[in-house]
Amino acid sequence: MRIPRFRLLSRKRTDRYEALVQGNRVTLLHDGAACLPAMLDAVESAEREILFEMYWFGSDRVGRRFAEALSDKARRGVKVCVVYDAVGSLEADDEMFAGMREAGCDVREYNPIAPWRQRFRVGLVNNRDHRKIIVVDQHVALTGGVNVGEPWAPESEGGGGWRDDMIRIEGVAALALRDVFLATWRDLGGVDPSPTMSQAELYDSGVRIPDPNEGSPVRVLSNDYRVARAAIRRSYLRQIRKAAKHIYISNSYFVPDGVIRRALARAVARGVDVKVLVPGESDVPAVHFAARRLFGWLLKRGVELWEWKGTVLHAKTAVIDDRWCTVGTYNMDYRSWRTNLEVNVTVEDDGVASAMTRRFRADLTRSQRVDPHDWGFRPLSERLLEQFFYLFRKLL
Repeated sequence: MRIPRFRLLSRKRTDRYEALVQGNRVTLLHDGAACLPAMLDAVESAEREILFEMYWFGSDRVGRRFAEALSDKARRGVKVCVVYDAVGSLEADDEMFAGMREAGCDVREYNPIAPWRQRFRVGLVNNRDHRKIIVVDQHVALTGGVNVGEPWAPESEGGGGWRDDMIRIEGVAALALRDVFLATWRDLGGVDPSPTMSQAELYDSGVRIPDPNEGSPVRVLSNDYRVARAAIRRSYLRQIRKAAKHIYISNSYFVPDGVIRRALARAVARGVDVKVLVPGESDVPAVHFAARRLFGWLLKRGVELWEWKGTVLHAKTAVIDDRWCTVGTYNMDYRSWRTNLEVNVTVEDDGVASAMTRRFRADLTRSQRVDPHDWGFRPLSERLLEQFFYLFRKLL
């Protein structure tokens, strides 16, 4: 397979996923009302291949709609490669995936819980594929926190209306997301659906993408078990330490390690406005309590904590100084750092970052700030639950 020849704006490592490349049209998408149609449109627009990696592939109304769209494309001759996580999609109907295979989709389960299999290892059960990636025809890609399931459908359509974000990329950075997908695909025994195009071949193919010297600079960061295990965490730390004006973070499972916490505290000490938006109601109560165990430490050092008061907050985004922002699957917790496969996209574009800042501030209007004084008087029962679940933070 040929390695795509990106126009590199900077590169401090040789890891192919960390190249900062220009020539991308970037669109920020918010909530299922915008994200799910964009994801489905990408699938339905495919002419040659679809790479589809999903932690939670439901067999509910939303999931089956995507399953049928992927199957329809496979019947029409499009190469369709699908990866779903065994734990994230635990409640999915196996017959749905069997039907997709019959239609011509190549569907593979990531790390199945199958003790009867010869290569099964109990120690690997905790390793999950938490990514959400769609790459179409090598030049359009989406990633972020949205899975294909009913919780992300709008409340007006009977869904959960979860608060979440995705990013759509049209351009050469889609090739890097394709690389991320294919690394896992090969580990599962899959064969590349087609050779990866170079940047020149991508332009020669006639697809409408920005000029190589224009568009938004994008970097794709991937947590991989072999290399770059801490790539996303390292990127967060680098940007937090460089922040001069503000750091705005939205994170659904916010249980940061000591290094991240101290970096945020030092940012506050040098006059940076640091705000973190977390769920007021979590889909994983154990993580909710473990996260709150750290609130006192953060509040004491001037970090503003806000709790989302709408439906479940599932976003994983950050914006710093209106110059750098990130969208992806990475939570600020131990699992994302050490055990999960994750992917984030960072964008170094003032216009895109400013748009994310505006969205963050709009979200704060639907949130409640955690009052440091009131926090000290919360019930003893809550303190005990926080302490208990924090002990198991590396397993949650």
